[in-house]
Amino acid sequence: MGEGTSTDGGGPATGAEFSAWFVERFADYWQSAGASRIEGRIAGYLLIDESTGVTAEELATRLGASRGSVSTYVRRLIDRGFVKLIRKPRDRTHYYAMDSDVWGGFLENEHTYLENQRRLAVAALAHTDPEGPAYERVLNMRDYMGWIIDNRMLRSEWNRFKAQRDAQAPGRDESE
Repeated sequence: MGEGTSTDGGGPATGAEFSAWFVERFADYWQSAGASRIEGRIAGYLLIDESTGVTAEELATRLGASRGSVSTYVRRLIDRGFVKLIRKPRDRTHYYAMDSDVWGGFLENEHTYLENQRRLAVAALAHTDPEGPAYERVLNMRDYMGWIIDNRMLRSEWNRFKAQRDAQAPGRDESE
């Protein structure tokens, strides 16, 4: 095994090598879900970035991407709740970072998506033939969305899980 490589199969163990490896692996998974690869690279970079925020120019340079592409996909990530815009006093530059609980924000957006889909299905049921195949598909859509919403209370379960995890971690500062 080469120098600087981790022994757990998790990729390079050091600084820039690890960052590049992580960003590309994260982008692989992001893209496999149907999203843009550059969007996944931006999200992966911001996920492990230790600074208080980076500029679009910094992202473009670090990721070898065009400034325009970075701006487009950062806006999408902001709209979907993965990235937040940070303003610094007396600085007109926009900085971008991920919230410490980006996944909780994702769950919040997921809940909104599920509610919207359920409302759409309810409206669609009024316009489909109860004896036709579309009715059963839309009924299943409504009930699936409702089942997830009613039985999975995603955000509250996530917060409960984090509280239990943090209570069990000796010496862990809850602000981390």
